[in-house]
Amino acid sequence: MRTPDRRTIRKFQKRLLDWYAAHGRDLPWRRTRDPYRVLVSEVMLQQTQVDRVIPKYREFLRRYPTLERLADADALEVRRLWYPLGYNARPFRLHQIARETMASYGGRLPDRAEDLRRLPGVGRYTAGAVLAFAYGQDVAVLDTNVRRVLTRVFLGARRAARARGERIFWDLAEALVPRGRGYDFNQALMDFGATWCSPRKPKCAPCPMRRFCASYPFPTRS
Repeated sequence: MRTPDRRTIRKFQKRLLDWYAAHGRDLPWRRTRDPYRVLVSEVMLQQTQVDRVIPKYREFLRRYPTLERLADADALEVRRLWYPLGYNARPFRLHQIARETMASYGGRLPDRAEDLRRLPGVGRYTAGAVLAFAYGQDVAVLDTNVRRVLTRVFLGARRAARARGERIFWDLAEALVPRGRGYDFNQALMDFGATWCSPRKPKCAPCPMRRFCASYPFPTRS
């Protein structure tokens, strides 16, 4: 897929950031740049709704306020505290990450993608989230919400149906990140996909992207 022209990219960046300034969610993990706390939130949010994560995130950090405390904990105890979030491989993975970070990186999560992805269960998304939200790097973060926004705005249904693999979406996401604004831009994309450009009933009429959105107006079912 061809990268959108610079004018469209700039327009998308500005409108999305303006939208975020007015509509961005106030979430507890957005009040910290601590890499460990960012990591905890990202692992908890995998396939789990935000409203369910918030109280468990706070409880988890009260029990394990630092990566070192988590590394020293018993793995089964960590899983018990995780309940009822589900997907119980996640607390074990988080515990393994803590131990590996203590052993190999002196207790500090790495600030390079290649090092982060050597940690147990850390893929491209989680590595990007830590780099963007903890270390302020201008990297792409591609989750389900972001992919939906990019698909609708820049591809449309026909082109999306011909897309194969994830590379097209990662390349597009990387091309869109504005220099020096990776944190806000990625948070904005995720919020926009979660609350406005939603799966079934997107808010197309007031959408700031509607004039150049490849899917506008998106067909919805009553």
